Amino acid sequence: YAQVIELGDVDLNCPSNCQIHNTHFFGTDRQIIRRGQAFNFYARFHNREWDDSMDQAIFTVETGSHTQNMCSLSQSISGNISVFPPSNACIGRYILNMQITSCGHTYQRCLGDFYVLFNPWCADDPVYMDNQAQREEYVLNEHGILYEGVHKHITSRPWHFGQFEDGILDICLKILDMGASYHHGSDRDHCWRNDPVHVSMVVNHMVRTNGIPENNDYLKGTKPFSWNGSVPILQQWYNGRCRPVRYGYCGSLASVMCTVMRCLGIPSRVITNFCFPCSNENPLGINEIFDCTGKNLCGKDKLWRYHCWNESWMARRDLNQCCGDWQCLDPTPLETAYVFVSILLSGPTWVRSIREGELDLDYDGHHMFSRLNSNYVGWLSQNNAKKTKVFCDTWPCGQHLSTKSVGSEQLEDITGSYKYELGSVKSKEAYYRAYRRIHPGYCNASNCHIDRELSSLKNPFLSDSGINMRLKMTNCPMYGEDVQLHWLLENLRSEPKTLKFNLCAQIITYNGCPMDQFWKDSVSVTLGPREGKKVDLSNALLTTVLFRRQIADRRPTIFYRISGDLILVGSEINIMLNIDS
Repeated sequence: YAQVIELGDVDLNCPSNCQIHNTHFFGTDRQIIRRGQAFNFYARFHNREWDDSMDQAIFTVETGSHTQNMCSLSQSISGNISVFPPSNACIGRYILNMQITSCGHTYQRCLGDFYVLFNPWCADDPVYMDNQAQREEYVLNEHGILYEGVHKHITSRPWHFGQFEDGILDICLKILDMGASYHHGSDRDHCWRNDPVHVSMVVNHMVRTNGIPENNDYLKGTKPFSWNGSVPILQQWYNGRCRPVRYGYCGSLASVMCTVMRCLGIPSRVITNFCFPCSNENPLGINEIFDCTGKNLCGKDKLWRYHCWNESWMARRDLNQCCGDWQCLDPTPLETAYVFVSILLSGPTWVRSIREGELDLDYDGHHMFSRLNSNYVGWLSQNNAKKTKVFCDTWPCGQHLSTKSVGSEQLEDITGSYKYELGSVKSKEAYYRAYRRIHPGYCNASNCHIDRELSSLKNPFLSDSGINMRLKMTNCPMYGEDVQLHWLLENLRSEPKTLKFNLCAQIITYNGCPMDQFWKDSVSVTLGPREGKKVDLSNALLTTVLFRRQIADRRPTIFYRISGDLILVGSEINIMLNIDS
C-alpha cells in the first residue's frame, strides 16, 4: 500500500538565485529574480522518494486576486526543482504555491513569495541590452552625476540613485499599484505590467502628478536643490501615505524616475539639455521681451537654462522594433498649449524619431522636437504697446545634451542622438518633416514655402550695422569672488561711431523666471574708424558679489545673461546689454 507523499522542508535557495539573476544587490534574504531566466529551489519529502507514476505536482503563482500556472513538475531529482518565469511575465510580487496530488489525494502548500523584474540580460526581454558595461552602468550603478549650469560652463553634482536600498523595491511596486488606475482603470490582472512601454508610462505619470517630489514654490518645504539622492524622497513619499514631497526640480524628478526604472530592471539614465524653451504660443519659437533698459519682462514664454529628463532602454514592440533603443521620458510638468492626445507628455518617445522629425511615431514627439529645435526671438517693448523684434537666433535651443559616461565620471555629449548638425542637409530634412506635423496647415507645403516662413523670422545681426561686440570673462571666480569682465567693442566701418549702450544686471532663475533688476547703467562709447576698445566692467559688477551672498540660501541657480548669449559667472549670475545706437 503506497503512502501519500509528505512535503517537508523547502529551501528557496535565495542567495544562489539572487547572485545568478544579478539581484543580490537587494540582499539575499528574499527571492528576487529576473524574468526569462530559471531559478532553482529544493524540496524534501519526509516519508518516501518521489514517484512519477503516483505523484504529480503543479506550481501556481498568485499576485493580488490573480492566479496562474507557471510550470508543472514532470520529475524531481533529489528534490531539485526549477521554475522558469517566461520573458513576458508581469513584473511584481508573487506567492508561489505547490499543489501535490499523490495516491488520489490532493493538498496544497504555500512555499513563499518571490519578486519578478525585467531582465536586461535576457535576449527575449524587450529591455535586453547586449553590452555588459552598459548594463552595469544603467541598471546596477547606484551612483550618478547630474549636470547643471549653462552650455558654456557646465557644472556637475553627485546623485545617489539607491535603487537597491532597503524598502525601495516595495516602494517602486507601490508606485505601480497606485498608477494602475491611470493606465487601465483597474489592476485586476496586472496584464500591462509585462510591457516596459506601459510600465514606463505609469511611472512617468506617477512621478509627475503625485509629487515624487512636487515641483513648486519651495518656501514651505524642503529646498529643491538640497536633495542629493532619490532614497529619502521615495521614503518620505511612502511613509507620508503617498502625499506629495515638497519640493523638487527637474533634476530630482528625472533622478527619482531613473531610480524606479533601474530598480524594476529597465536600463535608464538622466539627460541634461541646455537652453530648453517652455513655449505656450508658438511650438517652434520662444519669445523673450525686454524694455529699453534691457530688463527681461516676464511673458508667457520661458527659456529654461537647463532641463533634465530620463532615458530608458527598450524595444518598442508598438513600433515593431526588434532591438532596444533609447526612449525619452520627461517627468517634469510643463506648461503647454498642446491638445493632441490625452496621454500627452507621458512618453516614451523614441530618441531617433526626434532626430528624424518623425513625430507621428511617438506620444511626445511634438513636444520634444519643439523644445530642442525652437527659434529664439528677442523683442523690445516700447511703452508696453508696441513690440519690435531686435534679434532672432536658431542656435541656442537644445544644446550640449549631456549624461554620465559609462564606467567613468566624465560627461558624455549625446546631442547627435537627438539632432543633426545645425545647417546640414539631414537637419533641414528633419525640420521640414516635423514642421508639417506640428503645423497642420503646412502638411502639403513645399520646402520652399516653409523656408519663406522661416526666413521671415530672421533679422540683421549686430555685425551688419558695422559693430562687433563680445564679452570676455578674464578670471574663473570661485563662489563669492569678484567677477572680472572685459567688454570688447570693434568698429567695422571706415567712419567713426558714437554709440549709447544701456546695461543692466538681472536675476534669472534656472527655469527662466526673471527676478529683480539690481544694477543698470548707461554708457556712451566713441569708436574711431576700424577702432577696437576694451571696457573693464569689473568695478561695475562688484555689487553683484554682495547681492549673491544675500540670496545664497534661496538657491535657485542664477546666471548673468550677456547680449543674447549665456555664460556662467562665478556659478550664478548673468548681464544683459541693450544697444541704443
